[in-house]
Amino acid sequence: MSSAVVVGSGPNGLAAAAALSRRGVSVTVLEASDEIGGGTRTSEGILPGLLHDHCAAIHPMAAGSKFLRDLGLEEHGLVWRLPEVDCAHPLDGGGAGVLHRSVEETARGLGPDGEAWRRLFRRPASWYDELSDDILGPLVRVPRHPVRLARFGAPTLLPATVLARLFRTEEGRALFAGVAAHAFHPLGRPLSSAIGMGILTAGHANGWAVAEGGSQAITRAMAAVVRANGGRIETGVRVTSAAELPASDVVLYDLAPAAVADILGNRLPARVARAYRRFRHGPAAFKVDFAVEGGVPWTAEAARRAGTLHLGGPLAEVVANERAVHRGRMPERPFVLVGQQYLADPTRSVGDVHPLYTYAHVPHGYTGDATEAIVRQVERFAPGFRDRVVGLQVRSAAAFAEDNPNYVGGDILTGAKDVRQLLLGPRPGVQPYDVGVPGHFICSAATPPGPGAHGMCGAHAAARALRWLGTEA
Repeated sequence: MSSAVVVGSGPNGLAAAAALSRRGVSVTVLEASDEIGGGTRTSEGILPGLLHDHCAAIHPMAAGSKFLRDLGLEEHGLVWRLPEVDCAHPLDGGGAGVLHRSVEETARGLGPDGEAWRRLFRRPASWYDELSDDILGPLVRVPRHPVRLARFGAPTLLPATVLARLFRTEEGRALFAGVAAHAFHPLGRPLSSAIGMGILTAGHANGWAVAEGGSQAITRAMAAVVRANGGRIETGVRVTSAAELPASDVVLYDLAPAAVADILGNRLPARVARAYRRFRHGPAAFKVDFAVEGGVPWTAEAARRAGTLHLGGPLAEVVANERAVHRGRMPERPFVLVGQQYLADPTRSVGDVHPLYTYAHVPHGYTGDATEAIVRQVERFAPGFRDRVVGLQVRSAAAFAEDNPNYVGGDILTGAKDVRQLLLGPRPGVQPYDVGVPGHFICSAATPPGPGAHGMCGAHAAARALRWLGTEA
């Protein structure tokens, strides 16, 4: 029987372990922390029973992942829940851009921008099951559905600021810009539309789902698959050099590139070591979880029903603030992502006290305190919010990095999503999962298709490992 070691138990490490174990490979997962899951963990940090996701929280890509579906995670307790409204982008004055799962319903709500929204998303959303094979894979390869990918992909090459010009209303422009801002990248750069287009298309196909009981449910279900197929998961095992690895036929690393270079040392080819150590990390997240009595008093009615909100004001403000954090400057009114997962999953609340998930985009390695800036942004669109807060918990950029070393400088995407790294991953080449050492592969979110709980980085790296072992993936 072939054997594999997976270093790191984030969603991609567990996905790789699940894929390998299901093919009869004897798998051992080594996790440095005392708890598995990486970015897909959940805790009760403020009140007993009040559930807060650590990082990954809203899962349009994971809910539609054919790989996760094939794992049968529902048999191990995973239940997806959908909010009434997927996402809202409030504006000053009480209006909002509103995103529904239905392309048609979203378009109707956007009025004069409805037809432009239909043109962008109607056909890609209807094709998503076929498109996802190409969207959620390495981009430098022969696509399975070239014509459909070309029709979807042409707009993704544009800067988000250019694509936003399709929309005439502030609601339409802001709604698109807020989703594009998930890339933590200046919206005037080429390909800055890509992540937003992918999220929106996946969301229109499958909804902006949350996992019942918190994102930890994804971790538990994937771990159950690994164990059910004979795999072992060990916690509290920190690997710092290749000499510490158990003997195995293949090794997969759910780690940031520099950490892989540290472990492999001189075994890594010089050109790969240089690329991994020069791998660029992007802006950081500063997270505040709130316990809110009675929910948030949003001015925009749709915001009270939305699972996700983007607090960034109009397009020009979002663009300026993303540019500022990329240049190392902290904006006065940063872009803030808000999660109201409890609307879809009431099990996360305690009576009339609800968990509110927020994080602000801040500069890489930010050492300040963005708590008050986040509170002001929420108050801007929900006057009276402060008075409803009965507890909070802060996770700074440094705390993100300390809790999960893949989040270098607080970069929760595991790498800047510029053109080169988005297309090629940690180093140039057509096989982004190969590290240049026989039998060793990288499977973290630094590789395509990037961050999220979809598990596809791990799945693709596992496929490479199976080919190397001579087992058809």
